[in-house]
Amino acid sequence: MAMSVVMPRLSDTMEEGKILRWLKKEGDRVEGGDIIAEIQTDKADIEMEAFGSGVLRKILVGAGQSAPVGRPIGVIAEADEDLSALLPPVIDSALRAATSAGPGAPAAVPPAPQVGILGRVKASPLARRLARTQGIDLSLVKGSGPGGRVVRRDLADVTASIQGAGQRAPSMSPAPAMAERAVTIAPTTPSAEFEDRELSPMRKAIAKRVAYSTATVPHFYLTVEVAMEKAAELRDAMQVQAPDLKVTFTDIIIRAVVMALARYPAMNASFMDDRIRIHSRVNLGIAVALEAGLINPVLRDCGKKSVMQIARESKSVIERARALKLRPEEYTGATFTVSNLGMYEIEEFTAIINPPEAGILAIGRIQSKPVVVDGAVQIGQRMRMTLSCDHRAVDGATGATFLQEVKRLLEHPFHLVLQPE
Repeated sequence: MAMSVVMPRLSDTMEEGKILRWLKKEGDRVEGGDIIAEIQTDKADIEMEAFGSGVLRKILVGAGQSAPVGRPIGVIAEADEDLSALLPPVIDSALRAATSAGPGAPAAVPPAPQVGILGRVKASPLARRLARTQGIDLSLVKGSGPGGRVVRRDLADVTASIQGAGQRAPSMSPAPAMAERAVTIAPTTPSAEFEDRELSPMRKAIAKRVAYSTATVPHFYLTVEVAMEKAAELRDAMQVQAPDLKVTFTDIIIRAVVMALARYPAMNASFMDDRIRIHSRVNLGIAVALEAGLINPVLRDCGKKSVMQIARESKSVIERARALKLRPEEYTGATFTVSNLGMYEIEEFTAIINPPEAGILAIGRIQSKPVVVDGAVQIGQRMRMTLSCDHRAVDGATGATFLQEVKRLLEHPFHLVLQPE
């Protein structure tokens, strides 16, 4: 039975996806469960499975092109099945015309413009061959042929202008999967005043998400300073105990946050428009910076995990996040988030809440500074933490008592190594 291959929704914030590459080509046989394409979402690069068996009869959205969630990007059917009900009108009419013309007759609609209408660059076969041999990205070439089709003379003009400017041809080499692709805006001299960069799916999602949060969520902020000498001693002791496992301050802070959330569950909450949802489990998000933006991998059910377990799992999930290999369940469903910029020498900052979570904790660097202890001045190790709260779900006193508990646990970290119940 003929079926459409549609752009799947692979994250809760995904609105469109980009085809990184097709792993099957038109005419290939596929079985249900076969990986047929790699999709770039706003969170990760994900392999897409076929949900039925047949022949990949038509690819409607080519590699490097984007499509909104739910739009057909291909058709799987048996070799003799009629595809007319599943194809856009332009493709359908072109296939009918080519079939009725008989073997050896020219197609009624040239193949390149057919696909170009669906998102790929319109170009003559000769122009495509020349572009491949010369390393020119056709998406950066303005076509002068019928309907904007790129033809041979357009490539000759591009090559001449590049040579005259002493520049390399726009590369056909694939960029890193989530990197933001630079788009040349018809430069006339080598010293262009600016460069526009196309938004990656991740950057588009971030822009929409933070704009929504700042516009609709009433934030308030609470800051405390924490003495970190004993937490540093705990970290050093753990390194001796497990030299192959790097326990970070973030791991220790996460354990303190999880224990504080268990004691003050009102912070482990989500605002749901007409109600406040208090979560029984702590699914903790960790803000991870990537070249193309930010992602929050999630450590699930952290209340049952020791510092060592948190260290192992956070290392694993952060590595997969940076490699863009997270599964959807690994970056959705957080109930609270921690964001640490201390490694960048940031002393203090405020973080934007990721709705529907009720809070996010921003961590600054640990620094040596003069402090007063028992009436005497000495050098201490201090760290500043700022809690952002959604005032619709959390009041100031609730946020303050939670933050005080995190501070107490970090300053008396013996409690952090007790076996979770």
